[in-house]
Amino acid sequence: MSPWSSTASSPKRRDKLYIMAEVLDIAKDGTLKTQIMYRANLSFTQLNEYLAFMLKIRLLQTLDQNRKEIYKATEKGLDFLQRYREISELLKTENEDNGKNGVKIPPPHLLNKKNQFY
Repeated sequence: MSPWSSTASSPKRRDKLYIMAEVLDIAKDGTLKTQIMYRANLSFTQLNEYLAFMLKIRLLQTLDQNRKEIYKATEKGLDFLQRYREISELLKTENEDNGKNGVKIPPPHLLNKKNQFY
């Protein structure tokens, strides 16, 4: 199954790239782990899996501020977020031109900051 497809049984299901983009958007200025968990609507287990993966591939970094661990998007993470938005915008345009084709379009808050990192 394509990560961009939508199924009738779970129309609100988020794919992994969408969740990663959402985490990066939340962490672009630096934030606490609990804030990421609540704002991205992830369970503690899911959050830890995403954070571990994103730290491993260097989309996120951790900083120590006032003895608290802060998660912040790296340049690579911001680049990923920008490219994700561009691809999503391209798919949105294709979807509008061709009618409904089953492609999930990310919510506006992940699309509204075009070219903010360049």
